[in-house]
Amino acid sequence: MRLTILGSGTSVPHATRTSSAIWVETTRGSFLLDCAPSSIHRMAAEGLDWRNLDAIWVSHFHLDHAGGLAPFLFGTKHAPDTQDRSKPLKILGPKGLEHWFAQIDGAGEYRLLEQPFPVELVEVGPLTEFEVLEGLKAVSFDTPHTVESRAIRLRESEGGSLVFSSDTGFSKALGSFSKDVDLLILECSFVRDKPTEGHIELEEAIYLARYSRARKTILTHLYPEWDEVDFEKEVKRLTETNDVVAAFDGMQIEV
Repeated sequence: MRLTILGSGTSVPHATRTSSAIWVETTRGSFLLDCAPSSIHRMAAEGLDWRNLDAIWVSHFHLDHAGGLAPFLFGTKHAPDTQDRSKPLKILGPKGLEHWFAQIDGAGEYRLLEQPFPVELVEVGPLTEFEVLEGLKAVSFDTPHTVESRAIRLRESEGGSLVFSSDTGFSKALGSFSKDVDLLILECSFVRDKPTEGHIELEEAIYLARYSRARKTILTHLYPEWDEVDFEKEVKRLTETNDVVAAFDGMQIEV
């Protein structure tokens, strides 16, 4: 799997960090982990083949994670480049996905699911194995952020494994869910003194990285307060290993 971090930031406007989205490329196709409003243009900026995207995983319905779905589908519905596409697009997410789309369509009669190609909405239960792409197994896990928020663990039949937490509060169970994963992509909204239990700060992130025994951890969903911090120095204050790094927009990783 080859990953491109499209957005390493939050809903707060930032000059270099856009909202949550990760492009994943495999031998069998490509998909997104979250689809922020900014991600539709970030795909083009990174030279990625958005026209043939195979699937999208929606972790939860906050707009900085799912708000790009409507404009993306509005674009593919009308773009000259997608009028001859016949390959289906699969959109997967927690319970409520179909209702969420119905609300958007009802607000403007956009008919977003009426595309030149088939669109399949798949609502996935927690701890139930499913396929994102052929040969790419996944399982999702409830996280303490919203009622529907989910982490996802992916395992390629002939390759590595990764966990994407998306937004979450601290959860030791999430560490167990991530045991021995090759790559843990973990939110780390705040440096310290977090103002909400629905997100993670650095000390908690380091604990989960160590507890899970992840081979590599990438911290993302970074609020602007991180701009004023020496990331490496803060990490070394808490751990001696060098396998925890900060995400940045355009970052590429092989798993």
